[in-house]
Amino acid sequence: MLYRRLMSYARPYWPHILGIFLIDLLSTPLALLKPLGLKIAVDCVVSSKPLPGPLAVVTPDSIAHSVPRLLVLAVAIQILVVLLIQLQELAHHMLSTYTGEALTLKFREHLFRHLQRLSISFHDSRGIADSIYRIQHDAPSIQMITVHGLMPFLSAGLMLVAMIYVMARLNWQLALVALAIAPFLAILIGTYDRQTEGQYGKVNRIESSAMKVVQETLGAIRVVKAFGREDRENARFVRYANTGVRAHVRVAFAESVLGLLLNLITAAGTALVLYIGIRSVLTGSLTLGELLMVMAYLLELYGPLETISTQIATIESSMAGARRVVEVLDEPPEVLERPHALPLDRAKGRVEFRDVSFGYEESHPILRGLSVIIPAGIRVGIAGKTGVGKTTLVSLLNRFYDPSSGEILLDGVDLRHYKLADLRRQFALVLQESVLFSTTIAENITYGRLGASQHEIVEAAKAAHAHDFIMHLLKGYQTRVGERGMRVSGGERQRISLARAFLKNAPILILDEPTSSVDVKTEAVIMDAMERLMRGRTTFFISHRLNTLQNCDIVISLENGRFADAPAEPGTQQGLQSSIG
Repeated sequence: MLYRRLMSYARPYWPHILGIFLIDLLSTPLALLKPLGLKIAVDCVVSSKPLPGPLAVVTPDSIAHSVPRLLVLAVAIQILVVLLIQLQELAHHMLSTYTGEALTLKFREHLFRHLQRLSISFHDSRGIADSIYRIQHDAPSIQMITVHGLMPFLSAGLMLVAMIYVMARLNWQLALVALAIAPFLAILIGTYDRQTEGQYGKVNRIESSAMKVVQETLGAIRVVKAFGREDRENARFVRYANTGVRAHVRVAFAESVLGLLLNLITAAGTALVLYIGIRSVLTGSLTLGELLMVMAYLLELYGPLETISTQIATIESSMAGARRVVEVLDEPPEVLERPHALPLDRAKGRVEFRDVSFGYEESHPILRGLSVIIPAGIRVGIAGKTGVGKTTLVSLLNRFYDPSSGEILLDGVDLRHYKLADLRRQFALVLQESVLFSTTIAENITYGRLGASQHEIVEAAKAAHAHDFIMHLLKGYQTRVGERGMRVSGGERQRISLARAFLKNAPILILDEPTSSVDVKTEAVIMDAMERLMRGRTTFFISHRLNTLQNCDIVISLENGRFADAPAEPGTQQGLQSSIG
């Protein structure tokens, strides 16, 4: 089943994979030609025997009957065969490298796209590091299986059949002796598979855990340094890494033992053929040249046998990574777009919660039976203690999650009936932790609306009080903000986020603690920009501090997962309070 799944992902590259296979097939006749020069030198030059039948037909008499020229012919054939083998290997290497990398890129893209579509709850539970590990380290398993595993496996099989046939034509008794080791190889491979079953997957899980420690530590490096916990985090990383090293060593030991036993078995087969072959030469039933040819073919016979054996280890290792990728690809998004979902151009902004409940776990609900009607254009302040579900409440509006029960309506229609992309275009978000990408300020602003003109970018920045500080930067709007925007201050990051919201010009605005991490002076600047941003929009303003909600039309408070009457603030419309359930 997993093989079929991987083959379906590789379907666009089947012509390339077929080309690799055909080039691989050339190795069989070229391998058959390798001992030909040696046979001519020994039998025809040294022992004065006639050329083999097919070669005698195409070789001119002037060469066939001249020992010096026969020696030159043997040398020329040897050089030509080596040249052809090198050209075949070059073509195989280039095509397999291109195909493998292109296939991996496509598989990574498919996985990355799917990960972005998965629900927020999936990423909350799995963490970012595990997803990164699967993209970077597990996704290449598809090329290891289809290009570097399956193709060599098949071509080695064909090479094996060809070598058995040729050896049987030369001396069938020696061919049978050579194949006597095959059952022992099969038993050895079967034992190896049973011993290492599940070990490769365990290694991947341990390495993913170690990467998670690195990601968490470097992502919170300021906290780590502030508390002087570098040694603790290093010890935590080393603990996971050491476990991974031990798991790697166990697998490597099993692979080494497999290789050792394979070589011992093939060496025993080679010795047995050599013993019987020498006796045949001494009795005159086999020429020395034929024995040398048989021995050369024997090496080519055991080569495919060893390739088949070792490729099983490669494929088994890669299958562990492929299973981890497919496991994620099989993960269904919790938030799905319904068939025949309704398009939505621009919402008016009327929002209604009808008996809405939600919990990340069914046994622990965070929101319980919330009901409220928010007319279009109203500013709603949401207050409450940390952890009561304020951010969760507005996350339901974007359909980052769906309610466990009840429904949320936008302009009288359940959110689940709208097209997801259209619905999310109706919201602009400004979060407590400003999210910027490691690109230019202009590109971060246009994240709100791709394709915006430079004039529109500047106007949005001016509205957010960001234009002046941007122009004081060395490269202005083309200044790169660094990873997570760390090359600009917290207040500057927040104003860039506001500019992005201005440019998006969405009818509904969500402000989640936008001033909690800035100083009083910067807060005043940001509040002035937000005041203009909120005009004419349905706004949900989350804050711990009630004084920042004083310009809201209604202030509702969350307590124990329910709406509670909040203290009246200037501008509060008490009529709306009656709609709170």
